[in-house]
Amino acid sequence: MDIKRAGSQPSGKGPAEWFTGTVRVDPLFKAPAPARVQGANVTFEPGARTAWHTHPLGQTLIVVSGCGRVQRWGGPVEEIRPGDVIWFPPGEKHWHGAAPATAMTHIAIQEEHDGKVVDWMEHVTDEQYRG
Repeated sequence: MDIKRAGSQPSGKGPAEWFTGTVRVDPLFKAPAPARVQGANVTFEPGARTAWHTHPLGQTLIVVSGCGRVQRWGGPVEEIRPGDVIWFPPGEKHWHGAAPATAMTHIAIQEEHDGKVVDWMEHVTDEQYRG
């Protein structure tokens, strides 16, 4: 058994290469091998968002507070709220973040494959974000 105590892992700032706006990433867990799942609590300030990206084994988001937006490539911008659970299949190009006037926090869960959990791409434009 391993207990990760709240506040025992340092928060990190979402790097500008992968995020637009102010984003805080709080690591929650990374299971030891042979397991490959990991999770983080991610908080987006109003208007903040990820760049377009994919995950080799998919990603699950669980919205815990605020109001946010998600979009898969070629699909509409969708509003997300606390209690919503979003699944992006492996390789599906997508982004997620806060609503324009409201912060949003979600738990992000993904698995590692060949040493990688995400492939980052171009930034989401303001036009794409507005939908």
